[in-house]
Amino acid sequence: MKILLISLLLIFAPAIVTKAQDSRIQMSSLDHLVAKASQTIDVNIDERLIRISAKFLSNDDPDEKRVKELVNGIKGIYVKSFEFANDGEYSPADVESVRAQLRGPGWTRLVGVTSKKDGNLEVYLLLEGEKVGGMAVLHTDDRELTVVNIVGPVDLDKLAALDGHLGIPDLGIEKPKAKKDEQ
Repeated sequence: MKILLISLLLIFAPAIVTKAQDSRIQMSSLDHLVAKASQTIDVNIDERLIRISAKFLSNDDPDEKRVKELVNGIKGIYVKSFEFANDGEYSPADVESVRAQLRGPGWTRLVGVTSKKDGNLEVYLLLEGEKVGGMAVLHTDDRELTVVNIVGPVDLDKLAALDGHLGIPDLGIEKPKAKKDEQ
């Protein structure tokens, strides 16, 4: 459980924000899928649990210290994931209940990937001026529906720095690089 918690905390890195509660997505409309799913993951980590977990991280270990800095400011991490034995066990309306919220004020779709093999992946940010006040990831395929919601600040530079490190998969996030002269 500690590894799952630390992995989730590492994936989504915080900064500073004032309107973190506005970035919480309501996922209760998906609760009826529990009865249909062959596997369900439901993660609800509020600010209190994040602070408690961060206390167990060492300032002496560079990786743990980095994680501790990253989780500072996060108000919550919420995940609902459903795997189904058969295709079509959730409806487009289920996905739309989440997408409709992500069309609200401040939300911007950052990434949209469609793949016949791997399904669809969408990444949304709640922008508050120049800062990112929340993040949502929506993944769908024929037999899976997953929603990840980070409530609070997300520092994309820190997230990019962790890309492919500390057990975090390579998400393909790149920092802007200085342009090289063409030869």
